[in-house]
Amino acid sequence: MLVMKRIWSFCLLFFFLSCGGEAIAGELSQRLANFPQWEKLTSVQPASGDLVYPKWMAGTWKVTSTLVDLAAPLAPIVTPGFEGNRRQLNQPVSFLVRFVKEQPSIAGLKVFPQRDYKSPILVADRAFNSLNLARAYLGDEAVLLVKVDPDSPNRQITFLRSSRQLVSIVTARATETTLDSKFVTTEVFQQLFKGGSRPYLNSVESTTAYHKLSTSNPAIEADQVTAVYLSPQDPDYFKAGSRPVALYRYRLEFFPQELLTTPKE
Repeated sequence: MLVMKRIWSFCLLFFFLSCGGEAIAGELSQRLANFPQWEKLTSVQPASGDLVYPKWMAGTWKVTSTLVDLAAPLAPIVTPGFEGNRRQLNQPVSFLVRFVKEQPSIAGLKVFPQRDYKSPILVADRAFNSLNLARAYLGDEAVLLVKVDPDSPNRQITFLRSSRQLVSIVTARATETTLDSKFVTTEVFQQLFKGGSRPYLNSVESTTAYHKLSTSNPAIEADQVTAVYLSPQDPDYFKAGSRPVALYRYRLEFFPQELLTTPKE
């Protein structure tokens, strides 16, 4: 049970490092400001291609993630491990991530035909980032491998000990750039945990506002809210409707790393 709760906690952060359609101006930022008053986002578009980040996020970073608040708007309807996650409040967790340049995909061309695709785009190194994140939360021995679908950056599998797997699929996303130069993203994804007594499926939305700072320690900060929705298989699904049953707010700090470090295989 303890292992399952730790896996659940890791799942909450899984896609903050994973562009799509533009959101209505200011809508994503307003959602963050409205925490914990949250409704399911309606302006996202189907995910196609990869999530494109601004140039100032290029490179390798040490990220410190801290859970600063959590809420259960529909209590006593909650997610597994919600109460246990209170122990993680104000407990920082650190891991390495990197953002790399690559040529845009054909799918990306369809989504953004107005862009100049002679230049490479900046994307997350998903396998590297997800493996480091998973091992930071679960331990080096608990996580075997992370594989990204070669045909779609929006689908990946985390292989865990005891033949357990976490399958994560980004289904929709939106982005916006605010007047104060914050880069805000929302991704909606389905996650399926396999290997327990029965598969567990749910829907998660992660909204993050990245802000470049004038300092180097940290150089970037981010405000993130992860909202968890029940799957149609859950007996409380119709009670919850379009509202999340758990909300988690994180503070992310990015510290630049000069040396490129490869995770242990």
